[in-house]
Amino acid sequence: MVKVASRKFRLLVCLVGLSSASLWVFHAWTEFCVFCESSQGYLLPTETFRRMEGNFSHLPDVDCHKNPPFLVLLVACSFQQLDARMAIRHTWGKERTVAGKRLVTLFLLGSPVDASQQAGIAAESQRYRDIIQKNFTDTYYNLTLKTMMGIEWIHRFCPQSSFAMKTDTDVFVNVFYLTELLLRKKKSTGFFTGFLKLHEYPIRATGSKWYVSREEYPGTTYPPFCSGTGYVLSSDVASQIYNISKSVPFIKLEDVFIGLCLDKLKIQLEELHSEQTFFPERIRFSVPRFRKIVTCHGIKPSEQLSYWNHLVAAAQG
Repeated sequence: MVKVASRKFRLLVCLVGLSSASLWVFHAWTEFCVFCESSQGYLLPTETFRRMEGNFSHLPDVDCHKNPPFLVLLVACSFQQLDARMAIRHTWGKERTVAGKRLVTLFLLGSPVDASQQAGIAAESQRYRDIIQKNFTDTYYNLTLKTMMGIEWIHRFCPQSSFAMKTDTDVFVNVFYLTELLLRKKKSTGFFTGFLKLHEYPIRATGSKWYVSREEYPGTTYPPFCSGTGYVLSSDVASQIYNISKSVPFIKLEDVFIGLCLDKLKIQLEELHSEQTFFPERIRFSVPRFRKIVTCHGIKPSEQLSYWNHLVAAAQG
């Protein structure tokens, strides 16, 4: 009986120890990252957005005091998308002057799940000087953190720029037409534009990529927001979003989160042009059509190069 009791006691101690360890790991994990992918899908969010405080792991070589850009293009990407980054660097993302205005493209990266890949990011950052990175796990569910990292960079290091644009690696951006339309708009403050989504609601189907639980977002409809494939905002709005973000309920859908910030700021979305110029879906390429668009989604690296070369050749010819 004594031996049995002893075994039960040792088993109880082990179970208590495992429970304590599990709680510590969960606490440490949520401190490291608000939303991380796991075998269960994702962790539940905190009530409001928690900024990733602390230093940047990598910063770009852009001096906004001496030569502020007119437009900073912030491209969300992952470590594996090197081909896409290179295609963008050689096409619409190459630093250039359009209509006398300087355009700069920067890439937003989190920390790779495989820590050994960080050395590759460091080498790429040193070579191209166009990477912004902080220490949060680079997963789809952390896209809000990644986007807010770019917003923070504009707020802290480049408020002198006129505009910022958030986009993705599989998006073609006609920077010539975008610059033309922004100059034609003649509005440099309080401005936010893109593909407007005015009557969207949460998707409750658990199998969907865009599934949002009622715990994460209890509302029945979203406030107006712009498709995350590409939206443009004046730099003063970027600072306002950064400042108010800490009091806004966190949601893993970054475009919806930005919409929640805009709603709280009472900033209205605006159309950039009377005709549609932002396309959150893939459209068939032709030179005449792509001359009059700002974004097109679903583009492969090889297509970035092909489309760009055709547009440039047509312009020169």
